[in-house]
Amino acid sequence: MLPFHRVAADDFAAVNQRILDQLHSDVPLVENIGHYLVEAGGKRLRPLLVLLCARAAGYKGGDHIDLATIIEFIHTATLLHDDVVDTSDRRRGRLTANAKWGNAPAVLVGDFLYSRAFQMMVALRDMDIMAILSETTNTIAEGEVQQLVNAGDPEVSEDNYFTVIHKKTGALFEAACETAAVLANCSDEQRQSLKLYGRHLGLAFQLVDDALDYRGNPEELGKNVGDDLAEGKPTLPLIYTMANGTETQATLVREAIEQRSADKLTEIVEAIETCGALEYTMERARAAVNEAKDQLAFLPAGEQKTALQQLATFAVERTV
Repeated sequence: MLPFHRVAADDFAAVNQRILDQLHSDVPLVENIGHYLVEAGGKRLRPLLVLLCARAAGYKGGDHIDLATIIEFIHTATLLHDDVVDTSDRRRGRLTANAKWGNAPAVLVGDFLYSRAFQMMVALRDMDIMAILSETTNTIAEGEVQQLVNAGDPEVSEDNYFTVIHKKTGALFEAACETAAVLANCSDEQRQSLKLYGRHLGLAFQLVDDALDYRGNPEELGKNVGDDLAEGKPTLPLIYTMANGTETQATLVREAIEQRSADKLTEIVEAIETCGALEYTMERARAAVNEAKDQLAFLPAGEQKTALQQLATFAVERTV
């Protein structure tokens, strides 16, 4: 268990139990797939952000457990749908739900998790939280569609890339933090600060993910290095290489994106490394983390604030 998990250990255990309780269904396949996903583990950073932000901001109640569960269900639903769209067969070192049960069950159980999240959201009876999360799920869907449109297109700009990763990843991180601030009755300024903390943290995580796709260990990552390239995703390491590498390197990357092929992965990884694309990507991630940490200044000193700072540091130091 990582240090920032230990701070919220009791609350985290309550969230895990709530997840299991809320996966109940009269349809066995729903429970089977749901439990399979829960057992896969993962860092569960989004629900953790709810727990840490709520407590750091002085929240004393218990609704943050349901809110954290809601956030995790939304995230898990997006993963189910992503794996179908990307025809992925591995996640966290195991078969994806679509590879194990088929596309239709994976999509439909994703729909179940979305709808269960909204049932729980209504039960909280907080219009601010409902507004934030309904807007967020719509934003995530837009990001997924934009990423689909961008696949195979080597002309995608850096600005376009950052718009997509904000929608795909940053939006749920910031929603986790902002809704926790709503629960804690934070001022508008404090609520905005926690929202921005989540946004910058989410961007940093996605930037590091995109760097690890060309640098990581497949066994540790739980997926194949170069998967993004095989899907034709123009991520920042590739965009930077096309803009700043040699003509040969740029052509190599461009053709791989257009052909959605990882056949020349070794040469492309070498090009990305030698032209400084991975270091540039990590520099952008470190800058995002520093911006995230700056947003925590208003919080009183304490173990939750320290944990949020540690979580931000972890974002750029991790290898998985």
